[in-house]
Amino acid sequence: MTIKIALAVTTLSILMPCGLIGTQAAGTTSQPTAAELQPLQGTWEGFMEGHEADGKVTITITGNSLRFRRDTDVWFDTTFTLPAGTYPQQLHATIKDCLEPCDDVGKVVFAIFQVEGLTLTLAGIQASSVEPPKNFGEIPGIEDSRIFRYKLKKAPPSILRDAAPDANRPSHDRHW
Repeated sequence: MTIKIALAVTTLSILMPCGLIGTQAAGTTSQPTAAELQPLQGTWEGFMEGHEADGKVTITITGNSLRFRRDTDVWFDTTFTLPAGTYPQQLHATIKDCLEPCDDVGKVVFAIFQVEGLTLTLAGIQASSVEPPKNFGEIPGIEDSRIFRYKLKKAPPSILRDAAPDANRPSHDRHW
C-alpha cells in the first residue's frame, strides 16, 4: 500500500463517523411523527394572556401545519417541527403566509407547548428571536408583546370548519 492510499483510508475512517453524526443530528429537526402530532391536532380557541381585549385567537393544527387567526387582519399560516429531546417540548413554526404587507414569511417563531387534557398552553417569542422561552412561568417581556403566551381550549369539531378549512381564510384578493 502506498502512502497516498494509506492517507486516504485514514482520512476516510476519520471523516465517516463525523458524516454519520452530522446525518443523525440533522434528523433531530425532521418532520414530527403522527404520534407526536396527535395531541396537537384540531382547533384550539382562547386568548393571548394580558391581551384579552385584542380578541379571541383560533389555532388550527392539521398534520404539521398551523393556522393562526385572531381576526381578518391578523393571521399566519405556518409549518412546524418538534425538535426531539427538548423539555418543555419545543415547536418551531416557519411562517409561510400572512396578511400583506408581510415581512415575516420565512421567519421562524420559537415556542414551547404543553397539552393537558383539553388545554393547550403555547408560549413563545416573536419571530426575531433565536430560541424559545425556558418555561411557562412568569416571562419577562410578556407585557410588551415580545413574548406571547396563550391558554387555549380544544374546540369541538365543526363539520363546516373541518370540511372546508379554506372557506374562512382571508385572501389577498378577498375583501371582508
